[in-house]
Amino acid sequence: MLLLLSSYVFYAWWDWRFLSLIILSSFIDYQVGLNIYRAVSEKIKKRWLLVSLTANLGLLGVFKYYNFFAESFTDLTSTIGWHPNDLTLNIILPVGISFYTFQTLSYTIDIYREKLEPTTDKIAFFTYIALFPQLVAGPIERASNLLPQITTKRQFKKTFFKEGIVQIFVGLFRKIVIADTLGIYVDSVYGNLEIHDASTTILATIFYAFQIYYDFAGYSDMAIGSAKLIGFDFKQNFNLPYFSTSLTEFWRRWHMSLSFWLRDYLYISLGGNRKGIKITYRNLMLTMLLGGLWHGSSWNFIIWGCIHGLVLALEKYLNSNNYLPRLRNIKILGFLCTFSVVIFSWIFFRAQTLHEAITAIKNIFDADFSIPFLGDLTTLINAVSMLCLGILFDAFLFKKQIHLEQLGANFSTPKIVGTLTIIALLIMLFYSTSNNFIYFQF
Repeated sequence: MLLLLSSYVFYAWWDWRFLSLIILSSFIDYQVGLNIYRAVSEKIKKRWLLVSLTANLGLLGVFKYYNFFAESFTDLTSTIGWHPNDLTLNIILPVGISFYTFQTLSYTIDIYREKLEPTTDKIAFFTYIALFPQLVAGPIERASNLLPQITTKRQFKKTFFKEGIVQIFVGLFRKIVIADTLGIYVDSVYGNLEIHDASTTILATIFYAFQIYYDFAGYSDMAIGSAKLIGFDFKQNFNLPYFSTSLTEFWRRWHMSLSFWLRDYLYISLGGNRKGIKITYRNLMLTMLLGGLWHGSSWNFIIWGCIHGLVLALEKYLNSNNYLPRLRNIKILGFLCTFSVVIFSWIFFRAQTLHEAITAIKNIFDADFSIPFLGDLTTLINAVSMLCLGILFDAFLFKKQIHLEQLGANFSTPKIVGTLTIIALLIMLFYSTSNNFIYFQF
């Protein structure tokens, strides 16, 4: 009960009014889960699952997507000369709604698929939905992993404490020292793309690729580390995605809790790869389009998802025709192709509007490769040097096949103190103004 109340206070600190949405979703799916499990026929089970889907996606749709579709409808009708009254609503997006909606939906879907039995412990279930380390931006935890940990008495574990504290500080370093420092240059370029050339736009986009990675991975590190301090073991959410040699591998390493959710609850539900190659291509496209839309109510995110869907489908085609296995032997080629696709697609993620994204692409294809804009030279040098340090650290983890989640387990106390002291000094040295986490907007 204390953990639940603490989580509710944590969320209400942002805006207490939206706490009602979490409680409503929790209440609906707690009861729906029990009703699905007790249903005497498949027809009744489907009806109750539909209740869960309608309620949760309905709330998400109103708060996140209504204004987007209303504005798109108005823009469409204006092309034929009809100008309806303003249809948009004066509403704001509740923090974390995309994350806890997917988390609570996985619970009812797993019960429907008979992969999970519902809990009768209402407090435990409400805590599972609202647990504060992962409430606002994930990781999206499955009930099969987290609920048993909530209902089991937790004890202090020295290993968990060491792993958690190291991961929290690494997350702070990634966010404050690397991501926020890179963001200064990225914001200065993307805030005025019309005056910049190809080399500057490319450099800013590459910086953004690392900014969003270290920003979101840093948040996940802090969430997972904080959870370990109170006895919870969350699933890994990032696994060095920029070392991938295919986009398929990238999505096994990037935002893993979301990518596995999309695979298990959307791609497989659509039929996966069980109904022929053409249906597989369709399912990949739909999954990534909806995955893009999950990130935000903008055509930019839909295009971002479309790019990933098309490339994933292309990889599936090459793999089915035995081209991709041969190309994988040239790992550097796979890495370069994958990184290039990911970098290009981030343009649509970073740009505030479709016009801004088109301007960035136009800059690149104008091919004016003069010396890039440097901005504040000290800030740029700091950003590049700390980025190199972050990449070297990731390369070490990749080469040694070490998961960051377990890095602190083998550290002695003096080694932990020394490591944390160095990170703390770097944070104090580079901290100026810390930005919100990028994924808070989703």
